[in-house]
Amino acid sequence: MNAEKVYNRVLTIAGSDSGGGAGIQADLKTISANGCYAMSVITALTAQNTVGVSGIHAVPVDFVAAQMEAVLSDIGVDAVKIGMLFSPELIETVASQLKNYGVRAIILDPVMVAQSGDKLLQDEAIEALKQHLIPLAELITPNLPEAAVLLGQEEFSSAKAIEEATMELISLGCRNVLIKGGHLEGGASDDCLYLGAEKRLVILPGERIPTRNNHGTGCTLSAAIASFVARGESIEEAIRSAKEYIAGAIRAGAEYTIGQGHGPVHHFYRFF
Repeated sequence: MNAEKVYNRVLTIAGSDSGGGAGIQADLKTISANGCYAMSVITALTAQNTVGVSGIHAVPVDFVAAQMEAVLSDIGVDAVKIGMLFSPELIETVASQLKNYGVRAIILDPVMVAQSGDKLLQDEAIEALKQHLIPLAELITPNLPEAAVLLGQEEFSSAKAIEEATMELISLGCRNVLIKGGHLEGGASDDCLYLGAEKRLVILPGERIPTRNNHGTGCTLSAAIASFVARGESIEEAIRSAKEYIAGAIRAGAEYTIGQGHGPVHHFYRFF
């Protein structure tokens, strides 16, 4: 009799995007496309399309806890990806459940700043994120505006400042930091990785691909990293694999027209 097969299990904790390009929907597509079993804890419902968000309905905190309890007590996880959490109470609840079940492979995408530059979280929620959740994370993946908010600084104007910020963010208690360079000007979109245990800085080159279909790229990258971590890759290996995946997804998605605004990447480009 053959041994039973097991899945590489990835849980995403995030908001729902009715347009399918970001949030839970993007995460489930990404996790599945990268060979893992995808599970979800929904923190908010949004009425959303390629043009924007027209409504948000928050899920009660106790029901978010119930979703986590259901998944973690039965199925378990090999990695967790976390997106935007809207309140200090929710952040504390998510952190408490993760600690209760001893989850360590946590990829946190600290979604705090909109493309317009506006904060998406109140200061109390940002402080809760720093106090309760970031110290649990194997990796945090802020973009440049989010890294600036976490450090209480102005936006970074040079590559040197970004490198220093990456190392400073380790002091918040996470084990590794990836600052995404998508907000940089110019043709490159390099990311900066700091590996805390090794005290090693790694610059990860990235090509800027011209396209309007860039909705959900941050969600997709962090979900892909979680997927490769669940499959047994190291953080650095997982990030490199995820960057290769998302570059292909952006490039393939650029060929499509969908909606009237910023469309999604092509999550299943390797299959169709």
